[in-house]
Amino acid sequence: MKRCRWCENSFPEYVKYHDEEWGVPIHDDKKQFEFLILEGAQAGLSWSTILKRRNGYRNAFSKFDFEAVAKFNQKKIDQLLQDKGIIRNKLKVNSAITNAKAFIKVREEFGTFDKYIWSFVGGKPLINEWKMDQEIPATSKESDTLSKDLKKRGFKFVGSTIMYAHMQAIGMVNDHVTDCFRYKELT
Repeated sequence: MKRCRWCENSFPEYVKYHDEEWGVPIHDDKKQFEFLILEGAQAGLSWSTILKRRNGYRNAFSKFDFEAVAKFNQKKIDQLLQDKGIIRNKLKVNSAITNAKAFIKVREEFGTFDKYIWSFVGGKPLINEWKMDQEIPATSKESDTLSKDLKKRGFKFVGSTIMYAHMQAIGMVNDHVTDCFRYKELT
């Protein structure tokens, strides 16, 4: 079975992530928030580093309950900065709380975060036709626009590269290479 090269020769959870999650359209706000936290945590690191800590993040951030995370206080932040199950970066931890608050405001304005974020691609996945992993860009005009809008709304760790990775993860963009078995399944 042919896969995107980025996941080949990797640990089993990484291959499973590629085979079952990456690029699958997500329309659930809680899952959207999960990927927003995880992608922000990834900044400057590899996705495999974050994927190995996913359960740690799930436990530390109240199973990605954005309402609960928005209420985290300094005592909770101090606990998170001691938690070996996550990346203990003060800016990233604080951004998750800031983003939870901004996430709730977006939901209040649009009804769901899902409705808001999918509007940047017209409500349906963008299907690319990359033949090799090296062709896949780090950003797009859509991720640029999304990033600027999120920043305007007070979100942190939402640069265009991070948001393009988020778009790929939640299926807003199908960036599986054309000979990957998942490309046809998701097209």
